[in-house]
Amino acid sequence: MDNLKAALFQNATELGFCAIGIADMSPFEFHEVTALMAIDNGLLADLNWYTPERVRKGSHPERIAPWGRSIISVALPYPLAESENVLGARISKYAWGTDYHDVVKTKLHGLVSSLALLMGRKMRGHICVDDGLLPDRAVAERAGVGWFGKNTNIVVSGRGSRTFLGEVIVDVEMAPDVPLKDDCGDCDVCLKACPTGALVAPYTLDSRHCIAYLTIENRGAIPRDIRPLVGDRLFGCDTCQEACPHNRQNENHVASVGAEVNVTQLDRILKMKEDEFRVQFMGSALKRAKLVGLQRNACVVLGNAGDEAAVQPLASVFSGGAPLVRAHAAWALGRIGSEKARGALESTVGRESDVGVLEEVRRALNGAP
Repeated sequence: MDNLKAALFQNATELGFCAIGIADMSPFEFHEVTALMAIDNGLLADLNWYTPERVRKGSHPERIAPWGRSIISVALPYPLAESENVLGARISKYAWGTDYHDVVKTKLHGLVSSLALLMGRKMRGHICVDDGLLPDRAVAERAGVGWFGKNTNIVVSGRGSRTFLGEVIVDVEMAPDVPLKDDCGDCDVCLKACPTGALVAPYTLDSRHCIAYLTIENRGAIPRDIRPLVGDRLFGCDTCQEACPHNRQNENHVASVGAEVNVTQLDRILKMKEDEFRVQFMGSALKRAKLVGLQRNACVVLGNAGDEAAVQPLASVFSGGAPLVRAHAAWALGRIGSEKARGALESTVGRESDVGVLEEVRRALNGAP
């Protein structure tokens, strides 16, 4: 069986995985307890799909695949790209390439096929990549793929935390690997670096304050006090990972820099229709924010940039944008605060019917933050 694992691990390396490990099928009891506590304490914000029932089932692999004997856990490095602001503002590095769900699943199918060849029989495999029931980080931690970092990401030794995780339950009994020692030590730079204080304690993230959550998964308004802290981030946030010494030591590390906000490109997003959005972001993780979410984020970025050239694009939103987008456009115009911006706000008062948008316009005209 050691030879089987060695051959499997070699195949995983050839598929591009930077780490692989084996976990047993016993329940993830610590994850179950902490995840349920996080839900009870509101740390998961409005992730309504992440229910206690989901946590309980996902924490028990035997309930997902009663035939399973082992779990293979893998990590795949983020893609490298030429620019992080191809849409006119900063985009989280994980979204630079093809949607990781598709990439990792395809590679895991290849890994299962290679295991079937090694075994000389048909294989049963249940693949999960983030959107499955299995708790990716808990599996990776148990399998020795990486340790659970203080920024709540799995840190792969020698690679850092900028990796995608995936796993597959298989009907092959393999010796489990040993979990790695937590190598964060006394370091807490990720907690100090977080622009909103969302890392409320080591290993604990409050999604209600996390820019990544608020600009991607959040379907409502970005809290007013957090909007200025979003800065030039159109989609996601890499700050806690950028600060991590284990990422900075990685030879493939690409330092993040503030984006040069491009008003023309962001204006194109504000004018984008649903069919165009679907076509442009087909196969991209950026589609997770939805069109309205991306337009909301574009308004916030333009407001933070404070460029007078953004007034016209923001004002045009009131002619057909969704109420959520119009509300954030009003905030952005108030943040720019020029005479032209105030004129755009004043012109909307008589024709705006949405109470929430009118409240944002009123606050903007009154100079409220």
